[in-house]
Amino acid sequence: MSAALHLARAEHIEKLLPLVAAFHTEEGISQEDATRRAALMPLLEGSPMGAVYLIGPTRAPIGYIVVTFGWSIEFGGMDSFVDELFIRPAVRGRGIATEVLIALPKALSEAGVRAVHLEVDRDNDVGHRLYTKTGFQGRDRYMLMTRKL
Repeated sequence: MSAALHLARAEHIEKLLPLVAAFHTEEGISQEDATRRAALMPLLEGSPMGAVYLIGPTRAPIGYIVVTFGWSIEFGGMDSFVDELFIRPAVRGRGIATEVLIALPKALSEAGVRAVHLEVDRDNDVGHRLYTKTGFQGRDRYMLMTRKL
């Protein structure tokens, strides 16, 4: 299995939607397909706010990762947030997510991104080990807070 990353484009939406739906089901995120499509399409059409990468071959991807972009004074410029990362359950445990989380930050750094953030459920021990192994560090002093608009 290869963790090759391919920038997803609008023509990949039908391959991507089932993966996103599977991730949302796993995570207990309730969302209509139309809403998913509307959220993904700007990124697939080249919005500078983020990017979607298919993991594995584009004809039969084994996962995806969504990265969004922002700006941080604290980190000295552009930063990014791993919004979603999903690997099909049948191919998990083979180091694919590890490869992705090592390769993508290197590429983002070369593009001028100064920091990559992500969130993980406090009880997700597998996620904590993966993210720690790939260089992410918890920020004990901070807690992500959200206000839905």
